[in-house]
Amino acid sequence: MSILESISSPADVRELSPEELAALSEEIRAFILDKVSRSGGHLSPNLGVVELTLALHRVFDSPTDRFIWDVGHQAYVHKLLTGRVEGFDHLRATGGLSGYPSREESEHDFVENSHASTSLSYALGHALADYPGYTVAIIGDGALTGGMAYEALNHIAVTRPKRLIIVLNDNGRSYAPTVGGLAALASLAHYRFDPRYEKTKRTLGRMLRGLPLVGETADELAGRLKDAVKQILEPFTVFDALDLKYTGQIDGHDIELLEETFRAAKRYDRPVVIHVVTQKGNGYQPAIEDELEKLHGVGSFDLATGKAIKEELRLTDVAGNALAEAAASRPDLVGISAAMVTTAGLMQMWQRFPERVFDTGIAEQHAVTLAAGMALAGKRPVVAVYSSFLQRAFDQIVADVALHDLPVTFLVDRAGITGPDGPSHHGVFDLSYLRMIPNMVVGAPADATELCAMIETAVDHDGPIAIRYPKGAAVSVPAVPVTPIEVGEAQLLSEGSDVLLVAVGRMVEVAEKAAVDIRARGHSAGVVNARWVKPLDPRILEWAAPARHVVTIEDNVVAGGFGAGVLEAFAEAGLVKEVTCMGIPDHFLPFGSPADIAHSAGLDAESVASRVLALLT
Repeated sequence: MSILESISSPADVRELSPEELAALSEEIRAFILDKVSRSGGHLSPNLGVVELTLALHRVFDSPTDRFIWDVGHQAYVHKLLTGRVEGFDHLRATGGLSGYPSREESEHDFVENSHASTSLSYALGHALADYPGYTVAIIGDGALTGGMAYEALNHIAVTRPKRLIIVLNDNGRSYAPTVGGLAALASLAHYRFDPRYEKTKRTLGRMLRGLPLVGETADELAGRLKDAVKQILEPFTVFDALDLKYTGQIDGHDIELLEETFRAAKRYDRPVVIHVVTQKGNGYQPAIEDELEKLHGVGSFDLATGKAIKEELRLTDVAGNALAEAAASRPDLVGISAAMVTTAGLMQMWQRFPERVFDTGIAEQHAVTLAAGMALAGKRPVVAVYSSFLQRAFDQIVADVALHDLPVTFLVDRAGITGPDGPSHHGVFDLSYLRMIPNMVVGAPADATELCAMIETAVDHDGPIAIRYPKGAAVSVPAVPVTPIEVGEAQLLSEGSDVLLVAVGRMVEVAEKAAVDIRARGHSAGVVNARWVKPLDPRILEWAAPARHVVTIEDNVVAGGFGAGVLEAFAEAGLVKEVTCMGIPDHFLPFGSPADIAHSAGLDAESVASRVLALLT
């Protein structure tokens, strides 16, 4: 039996010798490589935190002591040490093991956290509630570029709860190299917890209390001397400014040193920050040599080379190509990404026009208002972002972009059902939260050609506009430029007297397939490709008039989405129709294959046809 197979709980880890820990580290890396190469998942973040996670579980007593993983995609090792080895055969698969911490899976998963920069707020709230155990937040240097992390640090500095320990996992990268001035924190050499330093400080205090001092107390003078020594040893940091106990840089692959540091941190009755340096992708050379993403998130891949088994053209690539071509003829066009230049469609533009692409770090709120500022100065900003991350900047979209009616384009990637990353990553709310905003135009192309056409429309539009598209494959890259699609122009694909299916985005293909089945059952079924969620084409009312029943289909929540917009248009026009809105039901979707999730939500072609036939009988 391997050492890993003998681990059923963190208590087993605490019984291991240094030699066994070293062997276990190698077993864990080999295990993760094998499983993720088959299933896909977050590879390099987990290879980088093996020793760190082992040390945490040896010093702290989970679940009595609670770990809060920022982002959470580096929690695979934590899962292995808490009895979930067998679940990795179905990692991120329908009914299998989540790729993030999951409260349903284990008592050791305290927060189901998969969006960045939130762990410190969670941890502070938990510690301030007088929880008797230790609260340990593990936050990466990339997540530390998010403003929310600094809001929490600011509050931690004034509340100073006991038993709160912050582990800064510094690997110099998030999805890509960490950007921004705050990243310099990771490049400074800092003092460690050192018993000699603490002993000297106490000795100085006792000596000074015996001296006749004028103007300041002995403790005040001791504090000044302490600060002077610190300034000799290291530069001033944001943690010093906040008067937080700080130590670093600690080798994040030295288990003995990590354990010693964590035990020292537990002796303080104030918040402690421990700066740990790790190597993303540690132990796997293809990941270490990957300069762009360090094999951050992968599909199935060849273990020998690190190359994807199936190279797939994505709609993201199509959008990126169209945007780069648009930028070639529009010198005022600029691209903005929140730490996702390579993954959200700006890679081609960055390669051709690097001076016109701006990476804000993990800071979606700042990215949106940055775009507003650029638009006010005459630029044409394009913000490329995942749907589930754009919702973090809702207020900025409303008050900073839309209120000023600024020409900012939002390329909203990963819209709709995304699959294995689970409930926090499904982009099923954007049509609702964007449609309600005045001045906002919202488009949802049905295929790659329409995506390119809408990008052409968007970059010349005088006002805010969002183009949303799914995480999916494309057959080919359309030749660009293509003819723009006029804002608000829908497409009647076929007429129908029994039912008219009015679909948007990727659901147009589903509607067409469902219509074939409905017609085969003897009913007349028409299909409309709405294209634009806002504004709606008024001709949809004309096309709907002859049909006995209208069915709207969208991969967004039904509440406030595309179907709601159609109903509002019908009501305003006084058109009385039998209307059924099909979309995402009112609950968070699980992780799993997109096909399985769509079927469970009743949004695959077979389910749509069955539901419509039930309406017609």
